[in-house]
Amino acid sequence: MEQFAYKNGHLVCENVAASKIADKVGTPTYVYSRDALVSRLRDLKKAFAPVKPLICYSIKACSNQNIIKLMAREGSGFDVVSGGELYRALQAGAKPGKIVFAGVGKTDKEIRDAIKTGILMFNVESEAELARISAVACRMKKVADIAFRINPDVDPKTHRYMSTGKKETKFGIDLARAEQVVDSLSDHPGVALRGIHMHIGSQITDLKPHAKALRKIVRLVEKCKSMGHDIKYINMGGGFGITYKNEPSRTAKDFARQIVPIVRKTGCRLLMEPGRFIVGNSAILLTKVVYTKKAGDGRSFVICDAAMNDLIRPTLYEAYHHIWPVDSSNSKPEILADIVGPICETGDFFGKERQIPVVDKDDLLAIFSAGAYGMTMSSNYNSRPRPCEVLVSGSTFQVIRRRETYADLIAKEKGRLPTYKSYR
Repeated sequence: MEQFAYKNGHLVCENVAASKIADKVGTPTYVYSRDALVSRLRDLKKAFAPVKPLICYSIKACSNQNIIKLMAREGSGFDVVSGGELYRALQAGAKPGKIVFAGVGKTDKEIRDAIKTGILMFNVESEAELARISAVACRMKKVADIAFRINPDVDPKTHRYMSTGKKETKFGIDLARAEQVVDSLSDHPGVALRGIHMHIGSQITDLKPHAKALRKIVRLVEKCKSMGHDIKYINMGGGFGITYKNEPSRTAKDFARQIVPIVRKTGCRLLMEPGRFIVGNSAILLTKVVYTKKAGDGRSFVICDAAMNDLIRPTLYEAYHHIWPVDSSNSKPEILADIVGPICETGDFFGKERQIPVVDKDDLLAIFSAGAYGMTMSSNYNSRPRPCEVLVSGSTFQVIRRRETYADLIAKEKGRLPTYKSYR
């Protein structure tokens, strides 16, 4: 996270002090670096250039309109998994011909809207979905381009909730049944097969699983071509991991060295769907200390104004995020403490048994590597307004999502109380 650094003991994002941001907009606040976002996208483009990549930023990782606009201006396509994400992409100026629609449960309305929009293709996850897309397209007198999402049964060696390419998951079509499904395409005139897709999981830092899965996919691509299908794309999905704690630090070039030679032999264009790799280490979550306390067993707690509703990854995925004071200019003794929020759940924590300098009320903390699946997975649990989002560019910053208010919490719930029939 080179765009986030300590200068004279004070944390800065690019050329803006984190404390200045907190003074202006309060906490909790997500702080994104424009330079980090753009640099990571450009790194991918350059590393995979030999296979003419279409990089489709995965909106589910971080869906703020301003970040989508920034990706679109850089020439990115988009990976969407719902009608809402499709709407977000289009409102931000995404080109429909650079949008792929994934997800295991697309509805008729979502399919119709995507076809009307003119997206590049659907990633098809099952025979039932294949039939549905074809039927909807036929009713519209259209032919929808598709890619079959294949489950290659490869262990990505990541958290069990992030593994999507093993045979026991809900995702994709079993590789063993793939040829049979391809054979059935003559029964579905509303679709045309243009690609083969896979996505084996998220936060993958081992270089081998993607290559292993792609070799299986390439064999299927060659088979499909021999059957007369015009396969133009191999979509390897996303999943490139980042460094949160002590994971191997992988660059775009590291992944490309494994992947480019495999794809290049097919003559297909590579389509990829990165999210975390672009945005994960491009943001921090700023929070303020509300109280400190000691438990009966002597354990220390640092209680912050951010909570699990703002960043759920630590409790959902047992995920590690580095946490450190924004101001570390003064040498202070370190303590062992749990960094927690104010929500009424034992699972409301950001880090347990962390070595951290002694902090006091109103001190600022930075929770690092918070850009991916932070704000997008936030909620209003405990009726807590969701945080502010800020984008830093050089020496300036702007609010790209205002902090929610109490009024926002009930804005959609107003109206007359309905009269219900009573029974004895």
